[in-house]
Amino acid sequence: MRIFLMVTHDEYLVPFLSRSLQSDSYKVFSLAGDASNRRYYRVVLDNQSWVLMRWEPFQPDNYPFLSVLNHFAKNGVHVPQVVSMSPEEGLVLLEDLGDLTLERKFWESQHQEASMDFYQMAVDEIVKIHHPATLNKSDCTAFKIEFNTEKFLWEMNYGKDNLIHGVLKFSFNEKLQKEISDIFLDVCTRLDKEPKRIAHRDYHSRNLMIKLDQMSVIDFQDARLGPIQYDLVSLMRDSYVDMNDDMANKLINYYLDQSKQYLPKDFSREHFDRIYELQSIQRCFKACGSFASFFHLRQDRRYLKYLSGTLRRVIKAINEFPEYKTFADVLIDSGALERKYESL
Repeated sequence: MRIFLMVTHDEYLVPFLSRSLQSDSYKVFSLAGDASNRRYYRVVLDNQSWVLMRWEPFQPDNYPFLSVLNHFAKNGVHVPQVVSMSPEEGLVLLEDLGDLTLERKFWESQHQEASMDFYQMAVDEIVKIHHPATLNKSDCTAFKIEFNTEKFLWEMNYGKDNLIHGVLKFSFNEKLQKEISDIFLDVCTRLDKEPKRIAHRDYHSRNLMIKLDQMSVIDFQDARLGPIQYDLVSLMRDSYVDMNDDMANKLINYYLDQSKQYLPKDFSREHFDRIYELQSIQRCFKACGSFASFFHLRQDRRYLKYLSGTLRRVIKAINEFPEYKTFADVLIDSGALERKYESL
């Protein structure tokens, strides 16, 4: 749940809000942010509320947040509406989607399956992103960047540098460094060869909002072309929830059923599952790198509690690939799987 703090020293927001809302009677509350540099505020006037996003100044014509938002909306994806903006001040006033995330709905449910309907709604949105939004070509920034071998490698090395080297202080000799580098390159090269659709890039339960029984998508500004499995791993092997395999498999089946008309005639479920496990290695290890970096680089302890569970997902996926045993050995030998991260 987000924490609300009354804003008292952000007077520079006043002219923009007064102009946008045509009133000076509003109240502004700071919303506890995520790991990004963006700042969010809730603006309340009478019985209405909005969310104000503050970032760096931008050019509206090629601003990724607006570019992806407009492209998604055009293709039926539920995203917040833009009420007003001030590009030179880096301000965007948005529809308020509330505070009920899919993560919260998951944990509030007495049994995991009780949240199934909401997860199916989340899958419905990702189907629109992967297929109609990808097929409908436009100048959207998501078409101009992609997950390729280089980007995948950067993410995996981010995990190695911040978790294995940074937090665990594990050193690689020259031979082991070469072996790990070869494994990382093989994982990333194989993923790069997959057909690419628009990938949200961070499609997890904290970026899915439920309001009036409708699922909406946020934090989409980094969308880019990539394998469909990237978003599916983000959702079904989400670090913030503990989804069991049975529920995850049902949701993957639901995704494939809803995507049936868009899948190639030679679609292979065996190959799809194999890439899903391969993507789990890459995506989940990247998440470990992010959680570790927050602590390693700026002593932010909030995400340490998610490391152990995410690492278990990594090792489980690695074990599907005997050729990557050296990577599994590094996770074991470095103490990554046994470390009590919350006590750091």
